[in-house]
Amino acid sequence: MPPTFKELTAYFVEVGADQVNHTEKTYLAHAIGVYNDLKTWGFVEEFARIGLFHSIYGTQIFQGFALPVERRDEIRAMIGERAEYIAYLNCAMDRDSFDAQVTRRQAPYPITDRLTGEEIALDERTFDDLVSLHLCDWLEQVERSSSWDYRREAFHNMAQRLGGVAVESHERVFGREPQ
Repeated sequence: MPPTFKELTAYFVEVGADQVNHTEKTYLAHAIGVYNDLKTWGFVEEFARIGLFHSIYGTQIFQGFALPVERRDEIRAMIGERAEYIAYLNCAMDRDSFDAQVTRRQAPYPITDRLTGEEIALDERTFDDLVSLHLCDWLEQVERSSSWDYRREAFHNMAQRLGGVAVESHERVFGREPQ
């Protein structure tokens, strides 16, 4: 049986990630926000759990907490192989290589793993899942970060690529940008 939500969030406490600061709230609160937003977007529980662990290994920008990648098996055991892989990709991707693929419409989508230097070729489904996770993550925090112009075009392109709720969420969040 998969771990409960409470067991998953208890893991953050266990590894000391629950009180790490992240965009004017805790890292755990942000991770729960991404989880909740993915559920609101219509993703199933299994996918939404990626939101909790979306930056567990640190990212190109967020280094406030980074579980060593040698512990990937622990995360896989909790959320599943595919979910952990997408979370890993979100953490390990070089954002410039990722952004360059967003407007493309044909797989494979090569991105650079900033941790290994290797190129990873993603299929359409995996790339779109990564786009969904990455966009949802940013929309959950941009207002608190006040970094409205950070990769603005890339995030707009992500919303356009996904359509539907992604466009609605992007427009709603960016509609709150101070003038």
